[in-house]
Amino acid sequence: IETLRHLKSVDSRFMVILMTGYGTTQTAIEAMKFGAFDYIVKPFDVKKVLGLTERAFSKVRELTEVDVEYRPLINSADYNEGIVGKSEAMREVFKSIGQVAATDVTVMITGESGTGKELVARCIQQHSLRGGSKPFVAINCAAIPENLIESELFGHEKGAFTGALERRRGTFELCDGGTLFLDEIGDMTLPTQTKILRVLQDGELQRVGGSGTMKVDVRLIAATNKDLEALVAAGGFREDLYYRLNVVRIKLPPLRERREDIPEIVDFILQRLFRAKATRVKQVSAQGLAALQRHSWPGNIRELENVIQRSAVVAQGEAILFRDLPQEIRDEATANSSGGGELAVDQGEPVDEVAIGTGISEVESAAQVVEAVSAVSFAEACDLLYASVRSETDVELLQRLEVEMIRRTIHETGGNQAKAARILGITRATLRKRIDTYSIKF
Repeated sequence: IETLRHLKSVDSRFMVILMTGYGTTQTAIEAMKFGAFDYIVKPFDVKKVLGLTERAFSKVRELTEVDVEYRPLINSADYNEGIVGKSEAMREVFKSIGQVAATDVTVMITGESGTGKELVARCIQQHSLRGGSKPFVAINCAAIPENLIESELFGHEKGAFTGALERRRGTFELCDGGTLFLDEIGDMTLPTQTKILRVLQDGELQRVGGSGTMKVDVRLIAATNKDLEALVAAGGFREDLYYRLNVVRIKLPPLRERREDIPEIVDFILQRLFRAKATRVKQVSAQGLAALQRHSWPGNIRELENVIQRSAVVAQGEAILFRDLPQEIRDEATANSSGGGELAVDQGEPVDEVAIGTGISEVESAAQVVEAVSAVSFAEACDLLYASVRSETDVELLQRLEVEMIRRTIHETGGNQAKAARILGITRATLRKRIDTYSIKF
C-alpha cells in the first residue's frame, strides 16, 4: 500500500495492480482508496491477469493521449453566482437579469427542474439595491407540508395550533428589507396564495392565530417548472396572483438546448471540486466531452454535476475518460454515433475502427476518410484517427481531413458556425481557431 501511494504521487497515470494472499476487506478498501487500478488475490488465473494487464496498458495509452498540460477554459473566480454559459440563450438570460436587478419588480423564473432557477434568483438579488448584507431566503413550496407552509411564511402566535408553544417569526418577517425566493410556487395551496397576494398588494401580513397586521418590505422572486397558464385555466392557481408574480419573466433554457456551454460548465464543476480537494481530476478527454454533449440531459445541470462527480470518483489519473462515464451516457453516445443522432455529421454506416486503425496514409484522400467517419462527431473521429497516425504524411492527411470536415459541415449548415460546431462536437471558439489556422475558405 505504501509503495502504491508513492507511485501515484510520482505520476497519477501509473497503473498499479496489487496482488495479495490476504484478501481482507480493509486491504481491498485501502488499495482502491489510494488509486490502485485493480486488486487480485492469490491464487489467480494467469489469463485473467494478462487481460487485466492489457486493460491497464490501454488505460495508460488513453491517459497519455489526453493533454497533460491542463488549460482551464474559464476562470471560475469570474463566476461568483455559479451561472456559466456564453450561448445565445444564456446571453438573453444575463440581459434580463441586468434589466430587473436595478428595479424592485416581482420576477417569475421558469424552466425545467435542474436548470439553475435559484442561482438566477440569487444573482438578481446580488446585483440589486437589496444586495450586500440584505437577507436572501429561499423556500421550496413543494417541500413544506400543506399544514405548515403558512406558519413557515407568515409566522404564528403562541397557542395558534397544537404545538405552537411560543411566538414564531415567519420568513417574510425575517426577510424584511431583502429578497424572498419562492421555488415551485405552482405547488402552493389556494388559501396560501390568497395571503401571498395580500402581502404583494398591501405590503402587510398577519401571523397565523394573530389579530393584527404588520408592514414588511420584501422583494418577491418566484420560480416554477410547471405551466402556470394551464394551472390558472384549470383553477389550480389564482389568476390575480399570477399577474402579480409575472411582471417580468425569465425563462431558463434546458441544457440540451445549449450544448455548446457544456465544456465550460464541466470545467467550472471540476475546478470547484478540485479546490474543495474532492477530486484530483482536472479535465475530460475529447471523446468523453463529445459523449457529454450528445446526452439529452433530462435532469439538466443538476444531472450533469452528478455525472461529473461520479465519473471523477472512478477516474484514474487527472482526466475523466470516455470509459469513466456512466453506462447510460456511453450507450447514448454510441447509439447517436451509429444511428445518425443529433450530433452526427451525416447519415451513414457505423465507423469501422479497425479500418481506420490500419493507417491513414493507406487512404487515397481526405474525402474518403470523411466518408468513413461520417457517422461520428469530429472530435470522436479525430480521437480514432490520431491513434493511427504513423508518419508526417499521416499528420498532413489528418489536417486535410479536418479542413474537409469543417468545410463540408459549414456548407451543410448554410454557414451557421454555431450549429456546425455542435455537429462537429467542438466548441465554437475551437471551430473559429481551426478556420483561422488552416485559412479555410468557403
